[in-house]
Amino acid sequence: MTIVFSGTLFADYHQFYLADDGGSTDYAGEVTDKAMIERVVWKDDVLAVFTARNMEVPVTVKFHDAEPALSLDDADHAVEAGLRSSGTVAIAGCTDYLPDATRFSVPAGDLRVLVIFRGLGTISEDGLDGDDSYAVHLWPGKQKSTCILKQWEE
Repeated sequence: MTIVFSGTLFADYHQFYLADDGGSTDYAGEVTDKAMIERVVWKDDVLAVFTARNMEVPVTVKFHDAEPALSLDDADHAVEAGLRSSGTVAIAGCTDYLPDATRFSVPAGDLRVLVIFRGLGTISEDGLDGDDSYAVHLWPGKQKSTCILKQWEE
């Protein structure tokens, strides 16, 4: 396991995304009621994650050589998805300037993704404060569709 990103992202419009460095970041047409329940949008070479706050949020991205055995005991929400990459992935907040986004290397091809949401119940009533965090796990493999492993019920 390698940590490829650890920091905060401004989750403007309650979202951040991972995208293939040369790919499209247009996923607006994919934001559906189903996507809001899943808390992700996955469209080939872009994966958007819907956060609980419209603020800076802590995000960690870890790359694994194979599917990891992860406990979801302390997770509020967990969803599997996918991402196709040419070998470099950018991570950014929804309105960040993409050329300035952090990039990291991954094997080219299909990646499976597990996004784990924690601390969703800690969000203040005004939505400005909270101890929410977002962990994105990547590993080689093909994912056919999104799959909720643990559903957050507000």
